[in-house]
Formats: sequence, C-alpha cells, structure tokens
Amino acid sequence: MTPEARGAEQVAEGLVERLRAAGCVFAEDEARLLTAQARTPEELTAMVDRRVAGLPLEQVLGWAEFHGLRIAVAPGVFVPRRRTEFLVGRAIALAGARPVVVDLCCGSGAVAAALAAALDPAELHAADVPPAAVACARRNLAATGARVHEGDLFAALPATLRGRIDLLTANVPYVPTGELALLPAEARDHEPPVTLDGGEDGLAVLRRVVNEAPAWLAPGGTVLFETTERQTGPAHTAIHATGLTPATHTSEELGTTVVTATKR
Repeated sequence: MTPEARGAEQVAEGLVERLRAAGCVFAEDEARLLTAQARTPEELTAMVDRRVAGLPLEQVLGWAEFHGLRIAVAPGVFVPRRRTEFLVGRAIALAGARPVVVDLCCGSGAVAAALAAALDPAELHAADVPPAAVACARRNLAATGARVHEGDLFAALPATLRGRIDLLTANVPYVPTGELALLPAEARDHEPPVTLDGGEDGLAVLRRVVNEAPAWLAPGGTVLFETTERQTGPAHTAIHATGLTPATHTSEELGTTVVTATKR
C-alpha cells in the first residue's frame, strides 16, 4: 500500500470512529456518503463536524433518498422518512388514469415528487406552511409542472380544486404533544415542531383534514395519512363522522401504518 493510500485509509477510519462515538449506528455508510459528497478535505471536516453535532445526515448532505429519487432537503425542513414510501405505494395502487393529485403538509415535496414520477397526473399540487419547506418543495418539483402553495392545509389551495381531487396525500404530524420530548434528538432539535406536533392525541391535524376533505374530493377520491397502529381506532372514528369510508394498511417491513379515507 502506498503512503497516500495508507493515509486515506487512516482518514476514513478516523471519520468512522468519530461518527460511531457520536452515536451514528451506520457510521461506515455515513462516512462513505460524506466522503463522496465533500469536494475538499476542509469541506469533509466541516460536514462531519455538523453531523457529530447532531444535525440529521440528510441535512448535512443536502439530500435524502426517497422512493428511488434524490430529494433536496435543507435546514428547517422535515426530512422524508423511508417508511413514508409505503404511503406512496398505497397512493399509486389507488390511482386511476391521469389523477388530480394534492399533497398537503408536503415538506420537501418528496411524496409529490414520487407520485409525479410514478403517475401521469392531470394536475399536481403541493402545499405547506413553513416558507423553507415551500421553497424546498418548489425546487424538487420544478421539473414536474406541479404548483406549490404556501398556506395552511386547504386554505392554500385554489378553489378550482374543490370536488376534483382524486388522490390527497397528507403526511400530517401525528406525534402527541406530550411525547415530543421522546423523539430522537435529530428530529426534536432540528425539524420544525409544526411538522411533528399532532396535538394532545396526535390526531389534531388529521381531524382538520378529514373534516374538510369531503368538499374537496372527487367521487371515489381518497385521502391517505400516516399514523401509528394505536391511533387507527380514533382515526377511523373521525373519518366515519365526516361520511368518508376508512381503511387501515400496515407494512411490517417498514414498521408503519397508513389510514385511508374514501369518498364513496
């Protein structure tokens, strides 16, 4: 081994040791990603410093892999989770030809981008409240023709969508307020509380969406949410009260639950 190769190997081992000491479970994989992303040794050191300080890996890299796509992320924007790919899969399975698609609580626009890649939407809209998320979603959806709106849930959407939405994905916050302190520090300290806090029982935003959804869905249209298994009963109760028909779908592989609400 040449001195240069030995030096590079020692640097790589040092990175892995720092990341592992900081609690990174997949330290080797993270070191490989950070090394590939950095353009200079100085940039690599700065990136590792940010990761060791607790910043989510995806925000350090500037992107997250989601449903086969590379999604740009930024500080202050919710990082798309791999488990949410199950919600995307359920939406794709329900889609008819050229659906009208809306993604509320869109964050980085990851769900909308995945649906744009898999379907041929007649229209695609996304909306969220934080300006940083809206800017990030516009960046990720720029090539799709989607319209990204800034505002609170349905209030952000154009009135022309009322009664026309075929697929409505809403990855609403569903962590009960009293359990926010139990979240991993990466989420708790570096993602906006509005993207995590679901109110007293975690279903406050879900209820707001289902209460308004019947007026916005087309006949046969469906809303899709991510929840926890223990929340499915109260979620079904809230959905029944609006006249929509609920169903629950689970993925043991991804450890997630998706609730759908369909307008019959």
